[in-house]
Amino acid sequence: MRWRGSRAVQRGGRGQRRRQSGRPDDDPARRSGQIVSAILVASALAGLCVQLAVVPLWLLPANPAWGWLLVAMVPLTTPFWSLIHEAIHGSLQRERERNDRLGRVLAIGYGAPFSLLKTGHLLHHRYSRTRRDRTEVYDPATTGWTSMAPGYYFRLVGGLYFAEVGSLLLVAAPRRFWSYLARRLDTPDTVAGLVLDSISRRHLRQFRLDGTAVILLYVAAGLAYGPHVWMLAAAVAARAVLISIADNAFHYGTSLDAPLEAMNLRLAGPLERFVLAFNLHSVHHRHPGLPWYELRSAFMADDDRFHLGWFGAVVRQFRGPISAEARTLSTVAVNQTAP
Repeated sequence: MRWRGSRAVQRGGRGQRRRQSGRPDDDPARRSGQIVSAILVASALAGLCVQLAVVPLWLLPANPAWGWLLVAMVPLTTPFWSLIHEAIHGSLQRERERNDRLGRVLAIGYGAPFSLLKTGHLLHHRYSRTRRDRTEVYDPATTGWTSMAPGYYFRLVGGLYFAEVGSLLLVAAPRRFWSYLARRLDTPDTVAGLVLDSISRRHLRQFRLDGTAVILLYVAAGLAYGPHVWMLAAAVAARAVLISIADNAFHYGTSLDAPLEAMNLRLAGPLERFVLAFNLHSVHHRHPGLPWYELRSAFMADDDRFHLGWFGAVVRQFRGPISAEARTLSTVAVNQTAP
């Protein structure tokens, strides 16, 4: 029921924003935005084909220097995730079946089943900044900075992505083991148990199909790279760092027990469009059903503010874990800047 509840919040946010804007689903601007999204999906999948097939099968045999192309493609990780994020919220395409199908295909290329990413992200919206979902915060009554820091920094520099990929180990696990693991991991400090419980009860078949597809895709890509497989491994590692390091930057140091609390991070106009307005994260948490191309309008309509710069917010996370009793847990209230 908790997972369904997070979906209800999503639908409620979308309906509320439509009433405010008076823009129905068949609005020309929305249709145009969905066409652009479809083009971006096609481009993302084409880029994935280049990375996993064209480079190892045609370019590297001609000249190993083509491996540098993988370095140039690393920044595309951010908009790639943003497209998956759109699908998670049902905003990538108007038709639900098409939206989810595209989300599943993109997630397979990303390296983790869509059902896992979707369930985890919707639970993030439900529990953000509560005890279950406050990545950098520790309770000084039960633990200390030094014991919290190793796990925190590992998660920050790639651990989050590798935990998602690590879920592939459960592809062949029986439902009984899923239920056992969900019970073991269901503690007040994490949503992991809730994620596993939801998947095992509602999406296990889809998880297994998509997880198998991920394994086959990357095994085939590894074989295609042959002696250059380290290049593919380095590209995936870079993806892990980008995904993990950006994940909590929008929430680090913000007030606790406030699920809608998030920061808008300033980016230059072209970069904001490049990340599909993912930097307008406070707007997104208030209106989770809005597609990316309407977030800037909502930002202006709500007379919203930027709280920090994107790159500054990413770097400040390296200050490390924060005590739940620290006064610094009020960033949004004290660090606003002009629109």
